[in-house]
Amino acid sequence: MADIVFKANDRTEFGSAASRRLRRGGRVPAVIYGQGGSVSVDLDAHEFSTGIKGVTESTIVRVDVNGKTHETFVKATQRDIRDGRILHVDFYEIETGKPLRARVPLRIFGSPVGVRDGGVLETAIHAVEVECLPKDLPPRVEVDIGELKVNQTLHVRDLALGEGVKLISGADQVVALVKFAKVEAAAAAAPEETPAGTPAGTPAAAPAAPGAGAKDAKADK
Repeated sequence: MADIVFKANDRTEFGSAASRRLRRGGRVPAVIYGQGGSVSVDLDAHEFSTGIKGVTESTIVRVDVNGKTHETFVKATQRDIRDGRILHVDFYEIETGKPLRARVPLRIFGSPVGVRDGGVLETAIHAVEVECLPKDLPPRVEVDIGELKVNQTLHVRDLALGEGVKLISGADQVVALVKFAKVEAAAAAAPEETPAGTPAGTPAAAPAAPGAGAKDAKADK
C-alpha cells in the first residue's frame, strides 16, 4: 500500500475569495470525490508540492482529514500557468477490498541488443490498463528491453504485472520493437541519351549560324 500521506483540514468556506485566502496562507484547496459524495479539504501547499513528485495516476496516496484516512488517487491538479504553483487538487477515493481499474504507466529501460547491431528502437505505448485490488496495484510496470534483438517485438502479453493483477489492455498491443534502419542508396546518374543511329561518343553537329542558308538561297535566284 502507498506510503504517501497528506494531512488535510475540512474546508468550510468556499468561493474564489476563500480560495485566494487559503493560498495566501500557504494552503491548497482540494476535493476528495468518492462513492458517497465529495469532501472539501485544504492541504499544506509545500507538503503537497514536495510529496507529489514521482506520483503517477495509479499511485495510491492517503489523505488524512482530521484523523480520518481516505485512500485515493490524485486525479487532477490545477496549476498557475505563470509560475507553476498548484491552485487546486482533485482526489478520487477508492474502496478498500473492492477491485478497481486503473492505467499503470510503463517504465521502459535498457539498451536493446538490436540497437547495438544497427537496428532502430520504436516504442508504441506508455501505459496499460489493469484490474486488481487496491493493495495489489503497482505504481508502474518495469519493462527491461535490453535483450530485444533486431526484428523482435515486445507485446503487452509479455509484461510482468505481478500477482493478482489482471490485464485489461489488448494483449497483442506492441510495447516496443527493434527493426533495421532503412538506408536509401543514392540513385546512380542516368547515362545521357544520344540521337538514334548516332554512335556513342560522336559529337553532335553544331547549330547553323544565324542567317546561314539565306545567302545561298538569294544566290540561287
